[in-house]
Amino acid sequence: MHHDWEASGLRLPLLITGVAGVAGYNAFRYFSARYPGQVIATRRADNWPLQGEGIVACDAGDGEQLAKLFEQYRFRSVLNSEGSCALKSCELDPAMAYRVNVSSVETLLKTIECRDVRLVHLSIDLVFSGEGDGLHVEEDDTNPVTVYGKTMLEAERLILDRRPDTCVLRISLPMGISFNGHAGAIDWIQSRFKKSKPATLYYDELRSPTYTDCLNLLLEDVLQRDLAGMYHAGGPRHLSLYQIAQVINRVGGYAPELLHGCLRHEAGPMPPRAGNVTMRSEKLAAALGYEPFSPWPWFDEHYPNDPQWHYNRTATNPGGPELLASVLYKNPCRHVGVRK
Repeated sequence: MHHDWEASGLRLPLLITGVAGVAGYNAFRYFSARYPGQVIATRRADNWPLQGEGIVACDAGDGEQLAKLFEQYRFRSVLNSEGSCALKSCELDPAMAYRVNVSSVETLLKTIECRDVRLVHLSIDLVFSGEGDGLHVEEDDTNPVTVYGKTMLEAERLILDRRPDTCVLRISLPMGISFNGHAGAIDWIQSRFKKSKPATLYYDELRSPTYTDCLNLLLEDVLQRDLAGMYHAGGPRHLSLYQIAQVINRVGGYAPELLHGCLRHEAGPMPPRAGNVTMRSEKLAAALGYEPFSPWPWFDEHYPNDPQWHYNRTATNPGGPELLASVLYKNPCRHVGVRK
């Protein structure tokens, strides 16, 4: 039986850390389907609901367990998507944030220091404060306002200092399903609307979302290359969190009055919120030789151009969860495994 991986340039087996996050979870589903039996993902030991073939319990800082996994599977590639992105939890427990976001990287680097392993690490746009006009490039000064952003920045520096052949990709909001149905941007916002509960999002926090369909293909490509250093991996369409919620509300066919908006400073000091942390990703596109990301949302008619846009419904196109699943979770212009 012929497998794709037999002719692939991907160095297998592959370890994916942080499978509980949207980026890691969608990457694991994609790579597992592409390379059966060649992909292992790790989750926290206490996250017992997240189970399945290829998923192993291993706390991020457990060097002994991680070393055992390397001895058992002989990984040749690692996609490190480990990290706690719960902003409030990180603010209230900086020691936890450091342990998960920084110490885990130290443990991983120690484990692979004498091994020939391709490492790709996912960081975040929140290493910037967003106080300016956004459109950040890789050389811009970093100035995170949250413990999460500060620890992710420390992890970046640690990796590039100790393992300069690593490719660090700063991502924004990966748009795809989550394993528990309420993590990530779409699932959290939609979970509120589904229960007829209000959701309040910010007018002045801007991000660079990407379809996980696009991100998976990008990760596969980068894992096969020798690309090293820092690259921004944000989508070409920039939206505020309020606009993202508008898209989910209208395309999903939910009650428009459930969506509320406010400015960051009106929400109080905890947790601190970044502003315009949009990123430019031309450096990555130039290195790859193509543009890896489609706009999210793909269809121009699903892009909000007015604060009341989500109230505009038509009898012929009322929206609904099925439409949302087909155009917001999935990139309508891609087929799995085919780049367009």
